[in-house]
Order: sequence, then structure tokens, then C-alpha cells
Amino acid sequence: MSVEASVPTDDSGIALAKADNPVMVPGRRSFMQYRELGLTAASGGKIRAQITTATQGLSEPTGWHVHLCEGQWVYMLSGWVDLEFAGGRVERISAGDSAYIPGDTPHTETATSDAFELIEVSIPADMGTVVCDPPG
Repeated sequence: MSVEASVPTDDSGIALAKADNPVMVPGRRSFMQYRELGLTAASGGKIRAQITTATQGLSEPTGWHVHLCEGQWVYMLSGWVDLEFAGGRVERISAGDSAYIPGDTPHTETATSDAFELIEVSIPADMGTVVCDPPG
């Protein structure tokens, strides 16, 4: 099932993602679950919003990468994620915290709590990920 068709919209363009009938979609990491919230279809691919849930922490850093998008916004619902950016800047994003990462910004996730849940929004919906060298 494509993400675009996964959460139906009505004739008004309104999409409702109901908790009692979640639409799960493939994601970047096999040990996480991704729930589509309907913005991809409703916005014609201009924006994507998903809830990401993990029941095990990272066993090793994800590696340096950039996302091919205008921007990515993350809001932590529970747990925490450590992000490293250029210059050795490390930020822990914990429950109740949010972070906006502009597209093409090199970063790596270095550690996570054993379980976590977050909301992630990207513009556009089709956010690519490309491995990159660590910033120098």
C-alpha cells in the first residue's frame, strides 16, 4: 500500500488518522514502527507526519547522513534521542522537547532510550536520506 493512499481523505480533503485503526507504513529502520497520520495524502505530498515508535534502543549510531528535504521537525512523546551535529554539538531530545533540522544538515543519531515515541514532520513528504561524510 502506498503512503499516499494509506489514510483516506473525503471530498473536502480532510484526512482523519484514527488511533483505533492505525495505518502502519514502511520506514527507514527495521526495529521501528511508523504510523502515517494522513498529511501525505491530504497535502498532495507537500508534508508528511508520522509517529515513530521503538521498543529497543539503538545498538550503534546511525551514521552521518542528510535528509533531502526542506526540513524535518521532531517532537518527542516519550523517551529520548541523542543527535550529533557538525562541530561536535550533541543534543539530547527528551519527552516534551522538539527539534527542527533544516534539509541537507549532516547529523547522526548516536543513542536512544530503550523505548521511545516521537512525531516527525517533513516537508516535502518524500524525504530522502543520503549517507554523508562526517563534517570536518
